[in-house]
Amino acid sequence: MDSRKQCQAYLRPCAFAPLRYSLYYTRPMPQFIAVDFGGTNIRAARYTEDGALLARAQHPTLAAGGGEAVVERILATIHEVLPAAGEVMAVGVAAPGPLNPRTGTLIAPPNLPIRNFLLRDAIQDAVGVPVFTGNDANLAALAEWKFGAGRGHADVLYLTISTGIGSGVVSGGRLLLGKDGLAAEAGHILAVPDGPMCGCGQRGHLEAVASGTAIARTTIGRLHGGAASTIPDMLDGDLSRLTAATVGQAAQAGDALAIEVLAEASHWIGRTLASLMHLFNPGIVIFGGGVSQTGELLLAPIREAVNKYTLSPAYWEGVPIVQAQLGDDVGLLGALALALEETKECTT
Repeated sequence: MDSRKQCQAYLRPCAFAPLRYSLYYTRPMPQFIAVDFGGTNIRAARYTEDGALLARAQHPTLAAGGGEAVVERILATIHEVLPAAGEVMAVGVAAPGPLNPRTGTLIAPPNLPIRNFLLRDAIQDAVGVPVFTGNDANLAALAEWKFGAGRGHADVLYLTISTGIGSGVVSGGRLLLGKDGLAAEAGHILAVPDGPMCGCGQRGHLEAVASGTAIARTTIGRLHGGAASTIPDMLDGDLSRLTAATVGQAAQAGDALAIEVLAEASHWIGRTLASLMHLFNPGIVIFGGGVSQTGELLLAPIREAVNKYTLSPAYWEGVPIVQAQLGDDVGLLGALALALEETKECTT
């Protein structure tokens, strides 16, 4: 069922709901539930339609317990934030991909023991209101467009540089999904033919050369090759503890190797971004994820590569390339934005 039919199927029985109230009763402001979950945590929150937070709950995912137990914890976390009184209009869910948002099917998240599970239907049956699901990276783009750095822009390109690389595109004020909701996987664009192996099993994807995992792997390889750096001292010689965050800290302290590795990753991101700008012509480019916290050490080489590899300055002049604003709440706010947008679609 598409989102409009799904929502209308639930809203139609409520068309005469105001008749239940007396003339002296003021109908409360509609409320929305947002859910964000992954391999580590399940979070749920209740918001007003203008984004004011009313309640919040969080629990560990405990994925090792199996898919059925994970779904039970998701439902339990949602029930913690349901209101004692008042109307919940819809639930938005940010879930790890791959996910089909049109059917609400969680296909095969890499860090969860769930395969081809009808997540939307399970939640909808439990709460009795429309439920809308989306890939967490796509919804991060929607969140930054509606509530964060992308406000005021109709065309937003969002990339998250973390353990992997995810992305989302808002075009003309609408989230770009594709036929099955699988569009905008920028992390799996080919960046280096026959390059390093990506976690997906293919070689040379952007994620394989520029993600947080790739940055850490490249740094360790060069340290083992004898490169001079302060990083071993930061870790008391235990390179098994090295992460992209370590490299970022070292770069901010002026470590030459860390700056070099970050600049190389930024170069590949910038080259790929140039192609994405040719495709989507965004009005703003937003970077989220842990690696983006290195700020200009990441963004300055990206801008340099974009300027070099785009077809014309028309693609980048006046287009800010900035850090995301929403931090850890981006998943919840993306789920809220999805619920708001889909509910608006149903009623217009």
